[in-house]
Amino acid sequence: MASSPTDLIHHPYQPPAGFEAPQPGVFKASTVIFPNVAAMRARDWKQKAGYTYGLHGTPTTFTLEERIATLEGGRQCLLVPSGLAAIANVNTALLKAGDELLIPHNAYGPGKALAEGELAQWGITHQLYDPMDPADLQARLTPRTRLVWLEAPGSVTMEFPPLADLARVCRERGVLTALDNTWGAGLAFNGFDLGRGAHVASGSGADIVVQALTKYPSGGGDVLMGSVVTRDEALHLRLKLSHMRMGWGVGANDAEAVLRALPSVALRYRAQDEAARSLATWLGQQPQIAAVLHPALAGSPGHEHWRALCTADGQGGDAGLAAGLFSVVFDGRYRPQQIDAFCDALKLFRLGYSWGGPVSLVVPYDVPAMRPRWPHPGVLVRFSVGLEAVQDLQADLAAALGTL
Repeated sequence: MASSPTDLIHHPYQPPAGFEAPQPGVFKASTVIFPNVAAMRARDWKQKAGYTYGLHGTPTTFTLEERIATLEGGRQCLLVPSGLAAIANVNTALLKAGDELLIPHNAYGPGKALAEGELAQWGITHQLYDPMDPADLQARLTPRTRLVWLEAPGSVTMEFPPLADLARVCRERGVLTALDNTWGAGLAFNGFDLGRGAHVASGSGADIVVQALTKYPSGGGDVLMGSVVTRDEALHLRLKLSHMRMGWGVGANDAEAVLRALPSVALRYRAQDEAARSLATWLGQQPQIAAVLHPALAGSPGHEHWRALCTADGQGGDAGLAAGLFSVVFDGRYRPQQIDAFCDALKLFRLGYSWGGPVSLVVPYDVPAMRPRWPHPGVLVRFSVGLEAVQDLQADLAAALGTL
């Protein structure tokens, strides 16, 4: 007699326990099977002591959460479908009608758009503050302020703020802080312990650290994912309850891709950092360029803050770490159409958003339309350096500059 579908679905074979390999297994599930009713009723989805439903975690996602928490210097981690979803998870969990949110004026654009759109519709107001001026932040805090976002460096314009001072202002007023640490990737500095060089005080940083795992932890330009990391159990539970109610979840294959990339993240980060510094320094010597914006280069806005936080002695005695990302401002004599043609002329730098992957990217930006008080008259172009040979990227830049 031929076997029936039931025989295949309820097959008795179980593989032997004890299999171990360099990469963790990939577990895909919506339904999780319980051994009995008592176990079904006893398991708590809020704890990692067992499994209840695929959306609440599998061995694959639990493993990634624990490793990202370690990377960021935290204790708990939630995974969400993107970096923007991480920002949304924090905002929706901690804010209600009548509350106010403060955001750096140079922050990630979609995060500001969320405040201007859905949060405003829900009765949550926001202000933009100058991240380079702690006094401006302090002046804008009100009894209605419930959350302050920090970001280092500024998105696109690359100013590196005095993070420790900003966090201290909020802590003294009892206001929660959330740091977008996508640029630092948990490697350049610890978002929970900010300080001056070697003098780092535990708990001196943000209350929440988020990251777009899309960037350096993934490293392939092929995964969308975000993380929300905390140290405080009660705060984590507030975020996790909202996470559950909003139905946030990530796919097992995406979690596997990030797990496979994590062992090399520090090597890739350092390699892309070194390449970006070399190219940024070279571009700063070209007559077409009016300014180079890279936190690790002297003269870039907030360089002293980067040096104090990201180098071992706080004085720049070692190279420190910085991401493979920088912007340049072209001389004001060039029209936007000419800068667009320069970007089109690049062969190895491809036109595309995001960063942290193997392919170098370039994007021209209309900064005056994005943020107030922009001091440069020329067009800004942001570069993300991938893993190509530096000499090839420099030749590509030189050829495109020649078209100007």
